[in-house]
Amino acid sequence: MFSTLRPHPPGAGETLVLGATGAGGDGSEPYFFLSYAHTPKNHPKDKDPNIWVERFYRDLCAHVLQLTSLPAGVPAGFLDQQMQPGEGWQERLSEALANCRVFVPLYSPRYFLSEQCGREWFVFSTRAVHHQARSNSNAVSGIVPALWVPVPAKQLPQPAERLQFNHATFGDDYADEGFYGLIKLRYLRDQYERAVYLLAKRIVSVAEQTRIAQGDPHQDYGAMPSAFGPPGPAREMEVSVLACSQSDLPQDRGPDCYGPRPRDWNPYHPKSSRPLADHAVDLVRNLDYRVRVGEFEADAERLLAADSPQAPGLLLLDRWALDAPHRRELVRRLCAEERPWFSVMIPWNREDPESRQREGELNRVTERSLAPRLEERSGHRTPSGGLPTLEAFSQELPGAVKAADRHYAAHARTYPPQGPSDPIPRVLPSGIGYGAGVPASTARDADQGKGNADKGQVSS
Repeated sequence: MFSTLRPHPPGAGETLVLGATGAGGDGSEPYFFLSYAHTPKNHPKDKDPNIWVERFYRDLCAHVLQLTSLPAGVPAGFLDQQMQPGEGWQERLSEALANCRVFVPLYSPRYFLSEQCGREWFVFSTRAVHHQARSNSNAVSGIVPALWVPVPAKQLPQPAERLQFNHATFGDDYADEGFYGLIKLRYLRDQYERAVYLLAKRIVSVAEQTRIAQGDPHQDYGAMPSAFGPPGPAREMEVSVLACSQSDLPQDRGPDCYGPRPRDWNPYHPKSSRPLADHAVDLVRNLDYRVRVGEFEADAERLLAADSPQAPGLLLLDRWALDAPHRRELVRRLCAEERPWFSVMIPWNREDPESRQREGELNRVTERSLAPRLEERSGHRTPSGGLPTLEAFSQELPGAVKAADRHYAAHARTYPPQGPSDPIPRVLPSGIGYGAGVPASTARDADQGKGNADKGQVSS
């Protein structure tokens, strides 16, 4: 089948770990980051089961090298197999994810259960969301999924499900077996070579067509959340905006950051070209939630209802909107009536000259409205001073989502299973439960009769 793998120095385009990468988009960044779930050994004396991933990675790098004009010494891809604990692996992963052009998740049943893989996915996908906001471009993902072992569609989390990638375009055998099956089965060798080549072409095409801006190589990688939620039904999150529209602005507020609707509010204009609600929705979806977006003022009666919460939520609060007394009252009700499952986020662009001029006054109004939220148990809120940049907003959002979800779980109504409930089994002299060989109904009647007799003895 395939020749036995032997350790050897990587050749050009086969770098297993990231070398020095340029921070200015000078072409020295790797074409792709291969994200995969490590397979543990079945026995300590077994060979490393991840050796086949390394073989696949080398083959993929060789094709990418042939399909591009990468100079000598520039990595075609990134793989973490040679990194060891204590070697600054978080810093190296952060740098690779900030600079790579394409993210290649290697699907397997283990992949979507791995917090590490979910963290890698979130870091890269956040880069794509920021690129869209900064460049005024259409949505791009920069993600090219590959099958190591096929995963049923119903097991895919929301971020993967939204990609809608047709794996059969790389061949029916590939879609059925994945790269692991193709690389292990001798009679599928030709299909393996074809699928790897087509994947390399896809990576190069996406890299050339979607130049995603580089991320922050110094971000705290260990603090990043996973893009994959727990197994089970999809979680829900509500994103609600309380902001002005162009038709109801305060007299000393210009229209540049606003649109016809409150949800069009873009506080980080002109550096961001998108409404903040759209940016927030994409970030929340990258945390594996289904998202409902709306306007707090229009939905106030539903959101401030006295019954138990329907879903956790985020409130994106425009301080300028609190110039209106009725909006101040809505925020006061949200905080005073203890709805901690709604996290409050307060963007505040200090590069906005109008906001700087009235910062002190609007800050005092905001603090009075949010006064009941002095402790974390009352619900998450942005600290005084607001979130000065889009990056600061994006960094706080995962924590705000986590807090809202935690409070929602503590306050949401629970529903017991439907249908009749049977009595709790008891140990009887004739056996366990309702008695060996005795119908359940007869045993229940006998048990109830015994209980009544016992009560009679006690009362007498």
